[in-house]
Amino acid sequence: MQNSIEIIVIEDEEDILELIEYHLESEGYTVTGFLSSENVEQFLEEETPALMIVDRNLPGMEGSEFVAYLRDIGYTIPVIFLTAKDKEFELEEGFVAGADDYITKPFRPMELKLRVKALLKRYGVLTKQKRLKYKEILIDLEESSVLVKEKAVSLTPLEFKLLKTFLENIDKPLTRDFLRDEVWGSEGEGVNDNAVNVAINRLKNKIDPQNEANYFSPVWGVGYKFS
Repeated sequence: MQNSIEIIVIEDEEDILELIEYHLESEGYTVTGFLSSENVEQFLEEETPALMIVDRNLPGMEGSEFVAYLRDIGYTIPVIFLTAKDKEFELEEGFVAGADDYITKPFRPMELKLRVKALLKRYGVLTKQKRLKYKEILIDLEESSVLVKEKAVSLTPLEFKLLKTFLENIDKPLTRDFLRDEVWGSEGEGVNDNAVNVAINRLKNKIDPQNEANYFSPVWGVGYKFS
């Protein structure tokens, strides 16, 4: 689902960052912005975004140096440089550092959106999403397997569908009716609110038995939120 595709943007000019966020979010992507490369590596350790858009003129570590560093330590996330550095040798530097595409400023928003879409297609993100990751949870949609803190967790098919639904709707209050439709499907009509609560509690006890992460929050009068 496109609305679960996350893109990182590293841009030190706040107005340009907001412009990029606006255009990408209008396409349905989730965008996380940074004004420098600081804290990006920590973010990548916790999340699995699909794409990074990086300015080269950054405070601290220059953009291409940062991307080269990420490549050296094993990150393969696709990267588009969006930068005012437009000389031929600078273009070459960008690709040598590990860029997958290169756009020079001033840029056309439509071109940016088309190049993002093309790169995501090239990496298979738009055709079929194989994994969902959030904090310590990683689920493989093809294998129907779940890892929590890199350890396998055994879930029933219903619990797996329930977790998948929450991971596709991070921070969104979900009603019990919505969960019945998404998880139980045609059998949902016979499932009362208490049965939904019990299923969520069982799932919680499997993925967070000590309640350390506190993933599930009841939303009064609505249902539950996963965050």
